[in-house]
Amino acid sequence: MDNQNKLKNKNNWKKENAPKKIETEVSSSKESQKESNPINECQEYLNGWKRCLADFENYKKEETGRITKTRWYNKAEVCLEVIKVLDNFQRMNVCLPQELHENEWVKGVLMVENQLISALKEIGLEEIKAQGKKFNPEFHEALEIAEVTGAEAGESEIIIEVLEKGWLLDNKVLKPSKVKISG
Repeated sequence: MDNQNKLKNKNNWKKENAPKKIETEVSSSKESQKESNPINECQEYLNGWKRCLADFENYKKEETGRITKTRWYNKAEVCLEVIKVLDNFQRMNVCLPQELHENEWVKGVLMVENQLISALKEIGLEEIKAQGKKFNPEFHEALEIAEVTGAEAGESEIIIEVLEKGWLLDNKVLKPSKVKISG
């Protein structure tokens, strides 16, 4: 009997373990077929390269945008400093007595002002034309509201005087015009 029990135990053990062994062998052989299939490997590599290329294209677009913004802010910083000088030229023109406008040195100073404005136009700076136009808070800053009488009384919020010039840099407001408007 002892031999029969051993035989039964041996047979039971074979039955319990045999199917599991076969299943793992079958599943592992399917996985190895997938892994070893050169077409699948090539497709995986190709998809990976495509994702990498798309990521790089997105990075280039983002970096180009950042560089463009940085350049604009650098230009804006320099232009704002130069605009302070131009504002002083404008103040000088307003305060200068009429009889001095014909002096050669005054003409020379005004030529320097015009050269400076021309150089700034070449890099994208332009004056906001405001005189006689309707007030727009995106381009103008109203410092004073004046009551207007006569024929012009019907129109309100028309710019009647530019107190300080406004400037655009690459069609974006760099400095709004400071103006006096009709009420």
